[in-house]
Amino acid sequence: MRISESFLQELRYRCRAPDVIGRYVNLKRAGRTQKGLCPFHNEKTPSFTVYEDTDSFYCFGCGAGGDVITFIRRIENLDYIEAVRFLAQMAGMDMPEDEGDRENARLRQRVLELNRETARLYFSNLASDAGREALDYLRRRRLSAETIRRFGLGFALNDGFSLPRYLREKGFTEEEMALAGMKKSKSGHFYDQFRGRVIFPIIDVRGNVIAFGGRKMREEDGGPKYLNSSDTLVFKKSRGLFALNIAKNHHDGRLILAEGYMDVIAMHQAGFQNAVATLGTALTEEQTRVMSRYAGEIIIAYDADGAGQKATMRAIEMLKELDVKVRVLKIPGAKDPDEFIRENGADKFKLLLEQSGSQVEYRIDRLRSEYDLTTGDGRIAFLGAFTGLLAGIDSLAEREVYADRVATELGIQKSAILADAEKYKQRQARRREKKQMQRLQTEIAGFNDKINPEKRLHLRAASAEEALLAALLSAPELADEVEKRIAPEEFLTSFNRRLYVAILEAVKAYGTFDLAMLGDAFSAEEMGKITKFTLDAARHAADLPEMEEYIAVIREEKSKESQADPRAMSLEELQNQIGHLAERKNRP
Repeated sequence: MRISESFLQELRYRCRAPDVIGRYVNLKRAGRTQKGLCPFHNEKTPSFTVYEDTDSFYCFGCGAGGDVITFIRRIENLDYIEAVRFLAQMAGMDMPEDEGDRENARLRQRVLELNRETARLYFSNLASDAGREALDYLRRRRLSAETIRRFGLGFALNDGFSLPRYLREKGFTEEEMALAGMKKSKSGHFYDQFRGRVIFPIIDVRGNVIAFGGRKMREEDGGPKYLNSSDTLVFKKSRGLFALNIAKNHHDGRLILAEGYMDVIAMHQAGFQNAVATLGTALTEEQTRVMSRYAGEIIIAYDADGAGQKATMRAIEMLKELDVKVRVLKIPGAKDPDEFIRENGADKFKLLLEQSGSQVEYRIDRLRSEYDLTTGDGRIAFLGAFTGLLAGIDSLAEREVYADRVATELGIQKSAILADAEKYKQRQARRREKKQMQRLQTEIAGFNDKINPEKRLHLRAASAEEALLAALLSAPELADEVEKRIAPEEFLTSFNRRLYVAILEAVKAYGTFDLAMLGDAFSAEEMGKITKFTLDAARHAADLPEMEEYIAVIREEKSKESQADPRAMSLEELQNQIGHLAERKNRP
């Protein structure tokens, strides 16, 4: 779909990068730019920068970059057209659509309608004779009729074929069933993969049923305890959070992160309506970023067993990199929140929440359990691990508090602990600097360049191409003169060649160039590299003689490549090469 430049200009005018990005990232002004922690990778020191003058962003840590459309593509996991539509809705603009785009929108809507009808059937099954066992199961879990209704819980009949038959009667096609994730048997017939399970509809923040989770009622039943929908047009498992549609209105600045659907439902029924859970997968960075948009404090309420505690440590490592406070709920007796609430009630669970300690306290307790503090060797090993933990705390006051606590416990001087922590911190800083230098060297050599993998094979030429592109972006008014001096096919790397063509076309069409003109011709990842070129371009004003130097290098490397194996050249390439050599020879 081709979107007019006038529409994109109006969209960019209404959706300024600092305003849109500021909804997702806590930005702080730094001169003519704004900085914050990158939402696309975990970091402690802000390397994510928003440029007001060019309406763009770039992260010097992970290389993400682009215009406001690119940002929405990445943060919301959308394609180009979907990102434009997202921003248009934000700006109150009517989105122009072509036939193909309307068809995609229609299919997405049909999948949502199919999911809604599926949820209705599952819910009605609970009231049938066939659903009596499932309803009894939910009642044994002490769920009220109101809770069952609020979460739309249901039951998938055992036969497996009642659902596709019902959907056909409602007018849904086999294509729509496939797009919604329904499975096919070896004989080619659709069947309900959740058959015989209690159903938990997964609802997004807009109130749409986007997927389902199914739990078996008996341990002896086949298959995993929980079964979840696969990714579809409307559902991405790595981004969603169960019950966020409710919790977003009741979070009071904090969210409770649980492991399973039943834990979340039990907490909601007990009055803790800020609870959410992942969707049958380990916690992802995307989910942590989603939570950080709604709350400044996350309480991890995973199961108290070994697996739950391991998952807690992993969640801490992911969450502590974000601008959120992390606390950990300790549930005695190796219980989960659902079991604790059923046995002890909501008031005692509330007390547990109030007593939940910081993630640092939790990690210290974990270290205590790993070492024998009654022996000298155990105490030394514990202190070695503890100083590493302490070194990772940015707040000096917080470091003092925990160092004082451990020093008192072990009967040693606090100053010794703080000194060891500082030495550890300096060693880590030196390691980071060494890694950064190695990464920079590798980047310069092109070995890890996933956007332009040909760079490592043509390092000198690719470097000259990049310098030429940056210079051209600095002075787009010279595009006609540059095009006269070097044709796209003379570029040795295909990515740089493609970008060169895009810049020339944009300048011819609009007389200038900016990132938004690239439209959907480049991926969100490619836009990051292009943004880096624009930053390089902004450092100095390029002129034609400088560009000619880069062109000379490119041609020289092109000549070397061709001369290395002339038998591999086509007739056209050979004629072009002879012409270029003659041209260079005849130059004054």
